[in-house]
Amino acid sequence: MEIDPEKSAKAYGFELQCSPKDSYNIAKAIRGMKLQEAKKLLEDVIALKRSIKFYRYKRKCAHKKGRIGAGGYPKKVAECILGVIKNAENNAEYKGLDVENLIISHISTYKGRKIEGIIPRAHGRATANNEQTTNVEVILQEIEEEE
Repeated sequence: MEIDPEKSAKAYGFELQCSPKDSYNIAKAIRGMKLQEAKKLLEDVIALKRSIKFYRYKRKCAHKKGRIGAGGYPKKVAECILGVIKNAENNAEYKGLDVENLIISHISTYKGRKIEGIIPRAHGRATANNEQTTNVEVILQEIEEEE
C-alpha cells in the first residue's frame, strides 16, 4: 500500500492475546472509518451496546439486532484493537497531524505465535491447551477537510 509518510501514522500490536478470527471481523468493520467513529464503535462493543457483523467465521452464530445478520460482541478483541488505535492516534499527534481528520486507511490482523500449554489428564496423559495470539497493524492517514 502506497502512503505518504508525512500525512500518516502507524502502530503495531504484536502477539496480542485475543482471537484472530474475531479480530478479522472487527478489522473489516472499521476499515475506512474516521478515527473518532471507529473508537466510538469499539467502545460501544466493549459496553455491549452495538454488535459487530461477522463477515467470516460465522457458522452457528446467532443474528443480532439492527438487521446486521450473524454477529457478536467480541469484547476482548475490541479492547486490544482499541489500544493499538489509540497508540496510532498518539503517534499521529506527535507527528503534528490533525486528529479530527484521520481515517483508518489500513488495518490488518493475522495469527501470531502459539503459546503452548497442557492440561494434565488421567493415567499420566496430557491434552494440549494452546492459546493463539494475534498481530494487528494500523495505518492512519490524514485527509483534507471538505468544504
